[in-house]
Amino acid sequence: MSHPGVEMISAFLADSGVTAGTVAERRAALDRSARGSPPPEGVRVEPETLGGRPAERITPAGGGTDSVILYLHGGGYCSGSLDSHRQLASRMAMASVTPVALLDYRLAPEDPFPAAVSDATAAYRDLVSSGLDPSRMAVAGDSAGGGLTLAVLLALRSAGDRLPAAAVCLSPWVDLTQSAPSYETRAALDPMVSRAGLDEMARCYLGESDPRNELASPLFAEDLSGLPPILVEVGAHEVLVDDATLLTERLRADGGTVWLTIWPELIHVFQAFPAEIIPESDQSIAAVGSFLAQHLGAGAGSAHPTPTGR
Repeated sequence: MSHPGVEMISAFLADSGVTAGTVAERRAALDRSARGSPPPEGVRVEPETLGGRPAERITPAGGGTDSVILYLHGGGYCSGSLDSHRQLASRMAMASVTPVALLDYRLAPEDPFPAAVSDATAAYRDLVSSGLDPSRMAVAGDSAGGGLTLAVLLALRSAGDRLPAAAVCLSPWVDLTQSAPSYETRAALDPMVSRAGLDEMARCYLGESDPRNELASPLFAEDLSGLPPILVEVGAHEVLVDDATLLTERLRADGGTVWLTIWPELIHVFQAFPAEIIPESDQSIAAVGSFLAQHLGAGAGSAHPTPTGR
C-alpha cells in the first residue's frame, strides 16, 4: 500500500499543470498552486536585492541578524520563484530560528547555464559584503536548487572564497545526464518528476554546455573535498534517490562530512507539502532546522535527528 498522502498529491498533480505543458505553462501553474499558501505566522518577509537579483529576507520570531541561510529554489532551472518557495523557506527559517534569504535567480531557457550559478554566487558574496561572517552562513536548496547549492560551494572554493558553515540539499538534482538506475526503477512511483521531464529541462538549461561540467552536474566533479558539512534529505520513491545516494558516497570518499536521510515511501521534495497531507514533511524540516541551528549556533536544538538516515 502506498503512502496515502502521496496518493492525494498524485491526484492533485494530474489536474494542476505543474508537471506538464510548456515551460511557461509549468511556471504559471507552480506559482498559481502556491498563491493559496501565504507564509506561516511568525515570520517577517521583506524584499531585498542580492547579486543584482530580486530576493526576500524571511526572518522568524527570535531570529537574529548575524546569521543567514541563502535558499535556492527548485524547478529544474526553468521554473520556481519567490512565490512558489516562500512557504518552504519560511518553515526552514522557523525551524532553524535563522533568517532565510530566498533568491530569485535567472531561469532557462532565457538565461541558460551558468546564469543560475553566477546569480547564486553573487548573492552569497553580497551577503558576505554586508558584514555577515561565512561561519554564520549556510546555503540550502531543493531539487535543482540542491544541485545549485553544490555548484555554488564548488565555485566559491575554486575562487578562494570562504565557504559557509553548512549546506542542505533536499532531493538534489546533481546529475544532468539522468544516468542513474533510479530514473527507471522509481519511474512509476514518483508523480512529481520524470526522466523525460528532466531531460527537457536539462536541454533548456544547458544549451550547448557539457552536462558533465561540475557546475551543472556536481556529481561529476573531480574533487569534492574541502566542503562544509552537508545534510541530504530524499524520498525513497523518487527518481532522484540515486543522485542523493551517489552524491553522499562521493562526498564521503573525498573526506567530507555528510548526513543522508532516505524517507520511506516519499517522493520528490515532499517537504513542500503540508504536514496534514505528509506528516513527515514537518519531521524533515525539523531535522533540517536542528542541523542548521547546530552549525550556525542558533537556538533550535543541538542534535540532528535522523530517523531513517545513514
